[in-house]
Amino acid sequence: MLNKVLIANRGEIALRVLRACREMGIATVAVHSEADRDSLHVKLADESVCIGPAPSPQSYLHIPAIIAAAEVTGADGIHPGYGFLAENANFAEQVENSGFIFIGPKADTIRLMGDKVSAKHAMIAAGVPCVPGSDGALPDNPDEILKIADKVGFPVIIKASGGGGGRGMRVVEKKEDLLKAVEMTKAEAQAAFGNPMVYMERFLQRPRHIEIQVLADEHGNAIYLGERDCSMQRRHQKIIEEAPAPFITPEERRKIGESCTEACKRIGYRGAGTFEFLYEDGEFFFIEMNTRVQVEHPVTELITGVDIVQEQLRVAAGLPLQYTQDDIVLEGHAFECRINAEDPYNFIPSPGWIESCHLPGGLGVRVDSHIYQGYKIPPNYDSLIGKICTLGKDRAQAAAKMRVALAELAITGIKTNAPLHRDLFQDADFLQGGVSIHYLEHWLQERKEKLVK
Repeated sequence: MLNKVLIANRGEIALRVLRACREMGIATVAVHSEADRDSLHVKLADESVCIGPAPSPQSYLHIPAIIAAAEVTGADGIHPGYGFLAENANFAEQVENSGFIFIGPKADTIRLMGDKVSAKHAMIAAGVPCVPGSDGALPDNPDEILKIADKVGFPVIIKASGGGGGRGMRVVEKKEDLLKAVEMTKAEAQAAFGNPMVYMERFLQRPRHIEIQVLADEHGNAIYLGERDCSMQRRHQKIIEEAPAPFITPEERRKIGESCTEACKRIGYRGAGTFEFLYEDGEFFFIEMNTRVQVEHPVTELITGVDIVQEQLRVAAGLPLQYTQDDIVLEGHAFECRINAEDPYNFIPSPGWIESCHLPGGLGVRVDSHIYQGYKIPPNYDSLIGKICTLGKDRAQAAAKMRVALAELAITGIKTNAPLHRDLFQDADFLQGGVSIHYLEHWLQERKEKLVK
């Protein structure tokens, strides 16, 4: 087993990894920027190292500083969390080349799945269903692009091969708008990701966002932990997640889960990962794979009893998975609400001092958060400050527990999006389940129009 792990991240995920390590008797090293000196994970870690000023490129994205911190503290493993360098193949490679264990997939696997075109090719070869589209990157020839679009059928979506997080995408409704959209997306992709390559897919009208959580080790074992529904999104950013997904049958779950585990074995995957799909009319269509732990992993942990982060640590140490597929039983229903420090109506970030803070509790309530009374939320990073999760015997009970938990949440000194969550957990359509990825955007637009009136 690992002896000491450096956590190359911040906020609630850094605290989550720290707790998993402490339960396993693994010493921890917190790295932090000058802005995060008072963060909770820094206070609780066995050791801490300041790796630079507030801007991420000079701290959390500064690979030499992170590796140097691992060297001076004698860490033997580095956990990247999510975001920042978590899916950076060069970082994984440099960690391993420097003599440390990267707690995640191999660098080659990250590269393979990080490029959307190569990932799609790998999934097709593995038998994972994909959205109909171009066979790889779009060619430069305009006539060829138009032919591909005619074959795929409008509307289509143009995506950056190196994109992610909802960026580098453009929907095209009409043929006459296609070529201009392709050129614009290429230019944006080059500017944002350093890779101008784009590809085309059919644009599904009312899909849901369903993802399959997997775990795999270096001994040829791979399992799936059911699915999550992450359809409640604003600008492609998830707001609410739940597990299991409403109206997914056991047979559908088994079929798509087995295809994902087979893909893991085929590409030599290790650690935790997530296959993301669009789901429409009973069909799954692969869109990408996240080669890291997800923000929304707690809902899967709640319904399976599997500690995903601890499994990451075990696999990184070379141990086999503790579970077989037969061990995985889904029990109950879980929700997660992402609590952001932002205005709940215009979504402008709201950094600053937390004057008072009361986090909810009770049976079936889990809160992952690094905030506390007197903590100052820096303006330099993502606005996520915590996640409230609830577990019930069924979806209705989990939703009822969430309404109570959100009512108990009280934070002053900053604004949060808690009022948005409270409203959504009173919304009849959402409570029925099975809404599409477009639902929240339409809901927000209707709310805006009502407020204007």
